[in-house]
Amino acid sequence: MKYDYLIVGAGLFGATFAYEMNKRGKKCKIIDKRSHIGGNIYCEKVEDINVHKYGAHIFHTSNKEIWDYVNQFAEFNNYINSPVAIYKDEVYNMPFNMNTFSKMWNIKTPAEAKAKISEQIASLRITEPKNLEEQALSLVGTDVYTKLVKGYTEKQWGRSCNELPSFIIKRLPLRFTYDNNYFNDRYQGIPIGGYTPIIEKMVEGSEVELGVEYKDFIKTTTDTFDKILYTGMIDEYYDFKFGNLEYRTVRFENEVLDTDNYQGNAVVNYTEREVPYTRIIEHKHFEFGKQPKTVISREYPTEWKPGLEPYYPINDERNSTLYAKYKALADQEGNVIFGGRLGHYKYYDMDKVIAEALALVEKQ
Repeated sequence: MKYDYLIVGAGLFGATFAYEMNKRGKKCKIIDKRSHIGGNIYCEKVEDINVHKYGAHIFHTSNKEIWDYVNQFAEFNNYINSPVAIYKDEVYNMPFNMNTFSKMWNIKTPAEAKAKISEQIASLRITEPKNLEEQALSLVGTDVYTKLVKGYTEKQWGRSCNELPSFIIKRLPLRFTYDNNYFNDRYQGIPIGGYTPIIEKMVEGSEVELGVEYKDFIKTTTDTFDKILYTGMIDEYYDFKFGNLEYRTVRFENEVLDTDNYQGNAVVNYTEREVPYTRIIEHKHFEFGKQPKTVISREYPTEWKPGLEPYYPINDERNSTLYAKYKALADQEGNVIFGGRLGHYKYYDMDKVIAEALALVEKQ
């Protein structure tokens, strides 16, 4: 059988592309090395709770077209992301807002909070930040940095803040209102029933084969496809000929607890360096669940190595230079297109993934 496209990866990018190409009368085959569709937004049922298997995914966008687009596949609830941060025995609201500052300094007004932060920044006399620590201190002052930035960031990146480049933190938003909504985007929510049904609807018109490695699959099927959309790691496609692109990855430790409510919030960050995980996700709260049990996931960031899931591209100077070499090869391909987070070596929020996939469809 002949196909117009082989789509490597059944995640959000590949599924969106397949859906749109099917609408245009193109025949697509999708393969994925995992045993399920959905990529990193895959949700699995545990104790009747939709567990975000590869970490919390909260859909948010200011693009009404993208919001309307994704809502054709699912009904979204009105979940608002309002994380809580725990430092030692203190509990703070995130992002940094008046609730945070009021708790930290026992103050009430924006003027008091601004004065406190300005006073701390001025006392540090940092004019040209040489590393992430100095950059963060020059933006938010000593208290916010020490309690809510330093430990979390060091766990996230696996190294001390004074060893990390300053450009990683371009800004740290300070919100001088009593508003715990983490995102500024106009549209936000979680699909009722999880993300997997969205992908199921998107790939309905395509042939899907799971548990398949691309390199093994393509050996005997090269002439079957007019074009290939590859959403895997671009360096892996080229057999790492210039070396590995670097990522941070996350190990999840899941636990089913015999209680209906473990922490009272979907996302709780642990900002001390001494606590080994960065946060605990309690999945039922994404959909306001009333199930008798609960499922939590502790997140442990680690250095990526082959065999682990690549999550966050490390877009520093070394990796950007290395990616440019791979992209130069990709640009010379006749019938292979690269897309998505791993194909572009770029972290995308979900709305940007859909927008990029739709733009590629139009280009094709």
